[in-house]
Amino acid sequence: MTKPIVAIVGRTNVGKSTLLNRLVGRRLAIVGDLPGITRDRVIASASWGGQELTLIDTGGWQAKPSTVLEQKVKEQVEAAICHADSIIFLVDACDGAIAADEEIADILRGGGKPVILTANKVDSVKQSDRVTDFYRLGIGTPIAISAHHNRGIDELMGAVLASLPPLGVAAEESGKFKLAIVGRPNVGKSTLMNVLLGEERAIVDESPGTTRDALDAIVHWDNNEVVLVDTAGIKRRGRVDAGVDYYGLLRALQAINRCDVALLLIDASEFVIAQDMHIGGYIIEAGKGMALLVNKWDLVPQEQRVEFKRYFERRLKFLSHVPMVYISAKLGWGVERILPQAWQVRQEGQKRVANSAVKEVVDQAVANHPPPRSGSKQLRITRAYQDRISPATFVVQVNDPELVHFSYKRYLENELRRNFGFRGTPLRLIFVRPARKSSKRRQVVKT
Repeated sequence: MTKPIVAIVGRTNVGKSTLLNRLVGRRLAIVGDLPGITRDRVIASASWGGQELTLIDTGGWQAKPSTVLEQKVKEQVEAAICHADSIIFLVDACDGAIAADEEIADILRGGGKPVILTANKVDSVKQSDRVTDFYRLGIGTPIAISAHHNRGIDELMGAVLASLPPLGVAAEESGKFKLAIVGRPNVGKSTLMNVLLGEERAIVDESPGTTRDALDAIVHWDNNEVVLVDTAGIKRRGRVDAGVDYYGLLRALQAINRCDVALLLIDASEFVIAQDMHIGGYIIEAGKGMALLVNKWDLVPQEQRVEFKRYFERRLKFLSHVPMVYISAKLGWGVERILPQAWQVRQEGQKRVANSAVKEVVDQAVANHPPPRSGSKQLRITRAYQDRISPATFVVQVNDPELVHFSYKRYLENELRRNFGFRGTPLRLIFVRPARKSSKRRQVVKT
């Protein structure tokens, strides 16, 4: 299912980054009192009311940019508006509607996208009358919030969810196996797609960034219909220019959200860089299956390949659960292994494990390595089972979720993988308190 994109737009210093941090539940965007701190977009995943979202925090809008940097920020905001499914138009209730707000409102009215006018910095009920000035923007009824004090956020997100388009496309595609080919620019994604299809469907060129959009194609393999999505290269955020590059980035992120398995392509001739790991982290965060494809393997001398493999495994240790295939898309080496491997990852992600088997493994893991104490408190695990709706999710009932240390969570995840596999699939462990049973006193009726 494709995650809808929600863009937060507004002029400088109205609290866009503070709102993003509030919605994702962590300090992700830089927040400060000086206008113009957010120069680039910040993209984050969030879940609200059971709906997965991609949130975009944009730079502050400048109606008449006076510098090259301000012009680029303006173009990036325009790109975000164009590509979003819904837009949160944030204004400052303390300042009232000013000329810059009116200019943004004019653009949003002509964009044809749902817009939720949101007046920030309404810190108390007494200040609610501050929002009346924004009716003249012609965007609708303003919603009063305080991102800093967590006021009005539920009402705001209720309006956002109500504005999103229906997910009919997801239902149509639910039966198809979808693969997204992702990676940095110029690592061979389009070449690989053409080889898998047996035709030159995507443009191939030596210059990085040739593919500006995501292309869908169908390939029939082993009586299965596979949807291949080639994407634009995902650049480091600071190197993403306005316009077509930004569109490519959003489409690549959408492709990951929409796929069943992502094929992360790495250039063997350039080793592994931080951006490769960043993309891998995003795939895990999106909860998607993954296979690593080390491309251009023909450029690595035969006598160095064993050492190269050791290097890749060390560098990508956090992806040790992900299968790795060494290929040369240009020469066709190893390409025949890709679809079977991706299919296997998909099957692993749909695996079901009996509750009794999960409990046995977790009990044995606790017996072999008891949870560490936190002061005078000791973590106790009372039950563990696989979630019925999301196959790669395990629910662990504990006396206090706050006592679960990251290292112990990773230990339990590794034990589950060692016993049940789930190769290439990110496992999610949810720690909860046991549900309290309602105790009702029996009424004794004397006769």
